[in-house]
Amino acid sequence: MLYLLYLRLAEHHHYVPVLNLLRYLTFRTGMAVVTAQIIVVAMGSRFIRWMQAKQGRGQPIRADGIARHITEKAGTPTMGGLMILAGLLSSTLLWGDLTSVYVWVALAVTASYGLLGFTDDYAKVTKQTTDGLSGRARLVIEAVIAVAGVAAMILWASPAPTHGLSTTLVFPLFKNLIFNLGWFYLAFAGLVIVGAANAVNFTDGLDGLATVPVMIAASAFGMIAYLVGNIVYARYLELHYVPDAGELSVFCGAIIGSGLGFLWYNAPPAKIFMGDTGSLALGGALGVVAVACKHEIVLAIVGGLFVAEALSVIIQVAYFKRTGRRVFLMAPIHHHFEKLGWAESTVVVRFWIVALMLAMLGLATLKLR
Repeated sequence: MLYLLYLRLAEHHHYVPVLNLLRYLTFRTGMAVVTAQIIVVAMGSRFIRWMQAKQGRGQPIRADGIARHITEKAGTPTMGGLMILAGLLSSTLLWGDLTSVYVWVALAVTASYGLLGFTDDYAKVTKQTTDGLSGRARLVIEAVIAVAGVAAMILWASPAPTHGLSTTLVFPLFKNLIFNLGWFYLAFAGLVIVGAANAVNFTDGLDGLATVPVMIAASAFGMIAYLVGNIVYARYLELHYVPDAGELSVFCGAIIGSGLGFLWYNAPPAKIFMGDTGSLALGGALGVVAVACKHEIVLAIVGGLFVAEALSVIIQVAYFKRTGRRVFLMAPIHHHFEKLGWAESTVVVRFWIVALMLAMLGLATLKLR
């Protein structure tokens, strides 16, 4: 919004020195971080008290889960993702270029996934059960939202007809290894977004466990968006140039700021959980950015922690149905380590370290080609 104000004033030859800073993407990204954090922290205490009053018994805890969670985490309110969404959406609308299709698609998918997660959380809280919406129905809705977002980027991203990358899959480490999937790209990119959303959802099981890795991944993809959206840097690094994608660095900055603000209240012991409202929205947001920047495969590296969490659930369920036995003591895999005797803080911090190392490895692919 502020960027459009700057453009309008510049168009009419009105020079305001302070607004001149809005020309710089780095400035707007930094301000998006600060603004989102302030919004989330400011609304935190009152929002948490309001949620406690509304929810009463808070988020239901798995009866077959970690025993101490039932006593230590019982009564903690959920739906904290609404705080994250408030900071993320407001900050992006304030500092982003609202003429960019990428920005609007990222906002729309994030908000839609947040609404879907809220519906799931609401069902769990009101029924006091860990079973919310039907898993199959939720996946179908997620897929429809994701495919609609990808189609919008293909059809309406302003440079799409000319840059030739709209429906292509670009491989990291190789300069010219790309495949044009045609309209099959809709299914692939939709799978990336849905997969990212659910992978982050699986990771959100301990205080602060999902929040920090999401911020780390958003930092990495904020840099990637900035580089692929800048023709000078893209050519220097021999990346595939994606016009307008740089604006997604503002969106990533808003994710980081919202995460920092939420972590103020979600740090152990958590005063509120993000719930599916936050985890689905944040995962979907990362998926959209990866698709827009043509770095879908790099997302699997940068978000490798989320991939491991999701795979642990898939392997556990599939193996149990086939043999009646378990591969892990408990899935997702962070609970496996708790069952092994690791303290919650140990699991969380070590997983943060893994997330940071994977993000650095993912960024290294930008130059190793």
